[in-house]
Amino acid sequence: MSQFDPSPTVRRVVGGDLCSGCGLCASVSDGAIAMTSAPPGFSRPRQRAAISARAEATIAAACPGAVVVDWPTAAGVHPYWGPYERVATGFALDPDVRFKGSSGGVITALAAHALRSGHVDRVVHVRADPADPVANTVVVSTTPEAVIAGAGSRYVSSSPLSDIDQILAGGGAIAFIGKPCDVSALRALARVDPRVDAHVRLMLAFFCAGVPSRRAVGRVLTTMGVEAGEVTAFQYRGDGWPGKAKATLRNGDVAAMTYEESWGGHLSHEVQFRCKICPDAVGGAADIACADAWYGGESGYPKFEELDGRSLVMSRTKRGETFLEAALAEGVIAAAPLAIGEIDLMQPGQARRKRLIRGRLAALTATFRPHPRMDGLFVEAAARRATPAEQLRNFFGSLRRSVTRARIKPL
Repeated sequence: MSQFDPSPTVRRVVGGDLCSGCGLCASVSDGAIAMTSAPPGFSRPRQRAAISARAEATIAAACPGAVVVDWPTAAGVHPYWGPYERVATGFALDPDVRFKGSSGGVITALAAHALRSGHVDRVVHVRADPADPVANTVVVSTTPEAVIAGAGSRYVSSSPLSDIDQILAGGGAIAFIGKPCDVSALRALARVDPRVDAHVRLMLAFFCAGVPSRRAVGRVLTTMGVEAGEVTAFQYRGDGWPGKAKATLRNGDVAAMTYEESWGGHLSHEVQFRCKICPDAVGGAADIACADAWYGGESGYPKFEELDGRSLVMSRTKRGETFLEAALAEGVIAAAPLAIGEIDLMQPGQARRKRLIRGRLAALTATFRPHPRMDGLFVEAAARRATPAEQLRNFFGSLRRSVTRARIKPL
């Protein structure tokens, strides 16, 4: 029998397969919870001691597997694309940043500029783990060069909030870069911890198609003909747009795979369940969110040939718009206005997921499975854009998977 009572929130979230792996619960639990890797390779909490009532209340209020924070008020709002002050396409004017970034390098350029201008003194972000090149580690960078060195997407689990309590305790002015669920959790944390608003001056997010498992990454390496133990460096994208997955080996050889094959052929097939019901995969809670501004067409399917990087840029809060305007004025990035309806052609997968969330949630409810609270995120409005046939197919498909899916063992 356990010597301590498990956290009700963490038990429900992990048991319901709703964990995003953000690490917030570990950070606020005074060491009672640690983040570990769970099959098939996702970051998950493991409780090892009793937690206080205060910590439990914080977890319940901010865990993105329990609640997704509502979108802020802005000049405009779209059921798919969220709140916005400005919608544009752009790119970093530093050609090196544009080349290294996953799209146009805008997030990297903005974060580096935040340090260079004195807007913040630290940037919390994720980069490749030197000890495990395909994995991620959370870093706190204090120079633009360190931020730029971490540029590029990292398509595997990360827990950027795992040390947020300690980071906030250090004071100062902070910029945070994370997945939409990470930013949602941080924004929700601000409602119960005043240090967030006092110290986090900029929240940056990117559109997220889901977090693949470590097992899926292993399949990429196997297809490349690479042994994991021989890899000394691994990039999922970058060095062009969209850029290739590249594994650098101990002998100096480099194995590469196109983005279309790595993401489309392997990684996208094994994303964590929480991502499939995400009502805010576009970073609506951030100050500024960016994405690939794919060149598509009437078919709505992106073209993946190598081009100069181009980012979709959305300022979502007055704070974000003020910072973005300053970055434009100071020649950090270039940007051109974009009609919000054009995003449908750039990000068709995101549009489809958002309009089908209601059907997926209905399937969970019908099988007595939990899901996060997600008020104020236009789930119903997005669902009205789906055809009845589309909704029914998705509901019954989700129902079947919900009935047959093996649940993760509770804590």
